[in-house]
Amino acid sequence: MAKRSAPEVNAGSMADIAFLLLIFFLVTTTIEKDKGLLRSLPPIDDTEVEPPIIKQKNLFTVLINRNNQLLVEDEQMEVKDLRQAAIDFLDNGGGTNAAGESCDYCKGNRDEASSDHPDKAIISMKHDRETSYEQYMDVQNELVAAYNILREREAKRLYKKFYPNSEKVYTAMLEEKEKNQFSKDTILNGRITTIKELFPMILSEAEPDKN
Repeated sequence: MAKRSAPEVNAGSMADIAFLLLIFFLVTTTIEKDKGLLRSLPPIDDTEVEPPIIKQKNLFTVLINRNNQLLVEDEQMEVKDLRQAAIDFLDNGGGTNAAGESCDYCKGNRDEASSDHPDKAIISMKHDRETSYEQYMDVQNELVAAYNILREREAKRLYKKFYPNSEKVYTAMLEEKEKNQFSKDTILNGRITTIKELFPMILSEAEPDKN
């Protein structure tokens, strides 16, 4: 009696189904973005140029000690008051026309003992190794918020007519750039650059204390 041949299974359709499932998961799966602090490091400078002399009044010192206490300009301060203190420093505009440091858009007190101009105002932040991460983040958020508030003010002054329905013009500009990140909108990018140059984020973080 002749042996019957074993039936063969056509695996071609299974491969097609597997390929379609692979495409489906690739299309529908969302990849989470990395979270963290966005900071742009300065480019490496190999030239032997002496660093410029920084006036003490253009330096705003922020220190968080091991007990999570906040010291601003060597005086204890609550975190809730840090944002306004940073705004007052950045927006002071105490420079003079004679020194070429006057700020015609600053609305601060123009105190001669405080910063001359936003592009010269440096916030120096330092923390202890035992500082809690939560306190460190809270201080960081308040300092960044100070810059954003001032940038928002200037964006409204310069570009509100282009965003009449937006309460936060600078935020709307950044959202528009994010939405159209693959297209080169030179006008929008130029406006955002202008705002950032009016209040550049010069935030220096020193090495934490070892003790």
